[in-house]
Amino acid sequence: MSSATDNHIHENNHHNGSCMAKKPKLSSSVITASEIETEFGHHDTSVARINNGSFGCCPASIIAAQHRWQLRYLRQPDHFYFNDLKTGILQSRTLIKDLVNADHVDEISIVDNATTAAAIVLQHTAWNFREGRFQKGDVVLMLHYAYGAVKKSMEAYVTRAGGNVVEVPLPFPVNSNDEIVSEFRKALERGKSNGNRVRLAVIDHVTSMPCVVIPVKELIQICREEGVDQVFVDAAHSIGCTDVDMKEIGADFYTSNLHKWFFCPPSIAFLYTRMNSKGSVSDLHHPVVSHEYGNGLAVESAWIGTRDYSAQLVVPAAVEFVNRFEGGIEGIKKRNHEAVVEMGEMLAKAWGTRLGSPAHMCASMVMVGLPVCLGIGSDSDALELRTHLRDAFGVEVPLYYRPPREGEVGVITGYARISHQVYNKVDDYYKFRDAVSQLVQNGFTCADLSG
Repeated sequence: MSSATDNHIHENNHHNGSCMAKKPKLSSSVITASEIETEFGHHDTSVARINNGSFGCCPASIIAAQHRWQLRYLRQPDHFYFNDLKTGILQSRTLIKDLVNADHVDEISIVDNATTAAAIVLQHTAWNFREGRFQKGDVVLMLHYAYGAVKKSMEAYVTRAGGNVVEVPLPFPVNSNDEIVSEFRKALERGKSNGNRVRLAVIDHVTSMPCVVIPVKELIQICREEGVDQVFVDAAHSIGCTDVDMKEIGADFYTSNLHKWFFCPPSIAFLYTRMNSKGSVSDLHHPVVSHEYGNGLAVESAWIGTRDYSAQLVVPAAVEFVNRFEGGIEGIKKRNHEAVVEMGEMLAKAWGTRLGSPAHMCASMVMVGLPVCLGIGSDSDALELRTHLRDAFGVEVPLYYRPPREGEVGVITGYARISHQVYNKVDDYYKFRDAVSQLVQNGFTCADLSG
């Protein structure tokens, strides 16, 4: 195994739920790789799980912490509601505030996932259209590679309210940040071409499929220069995967899941809402209205009716867990990035293909071209091949169909999005390499799966 795939963990000497320091201390002793295996011993060992990006992972110690919270509620629900829930969620919000370098805990709300956060922001935009603060035809800008659920929210909220959605076409494969910046500027000009105002820009931090790290700080600066009212960063993958600093990024709204790359159980995300100069945050509301309506988004989100809030209460345990690793979450991010790039390059070399972007535009995921001879000619081909890899070879990896542009012949049309997390081993990627090589050797094409 290469050094990039080594995992280093530190002992934890604190009790879960007790960590409120801004920078929790790292533990002093390194534990063994076998103890990492124990933490993730519930994973199916027959599967090469190189798709952490979709659903994340949760170690046994955090599952145990969640179970304790669940039992605490079930033991005496009234006591839990009146004495434990609000303080527990405030503790989680405070830790998240420190993790992302926000100014104030009031800027941090906890919601189920980034999809919920997007609905909250876009619902607010829709109200601005319906109540006359925005004019019909004013623009909301989003990337073409925006997550599918966010595109549906655009349709449900913005388009129905009279807004004009303008997409930023992005190249893929992509070779530089300049290509993204150029297309973004062009889309902004299109949005403003008829005298309409661009009211909101929705920018991914790490696109989902294909996955690329977007230069969000540069794009937000362009938005400020060009008079865009507000910017919402959909960063579903970011925390635990790439650098997240609210003061540096400068967005009005920013969301990220903690169940993807920060080891929390599903589901938990934060929504950052930047405080204005008057010391207040935007008038956002949770789409599920309950008794706390009108008390601010953070309070509204902390009680949306009787449900299991345990995933939102284990952030202290997750912070304790990452601080057992050498370098904490920064060390984890660095090693995951180095390992996934190394494994991506190994696969591309084995198959005679290429990566979908340069290393500096990857975080803990990378797109790897698949052999052209597999004949991936549609989205359904990619999905069927993914299913075949799972069922026949025990490899779990999402695949992407990249249609050839006009005049392109013999180009790579299929890409795999591989992830690397602390539980992964080099054998997971060798298993994937050998499965694809065997398909190529057998003369397999996606046409063999149809019918």
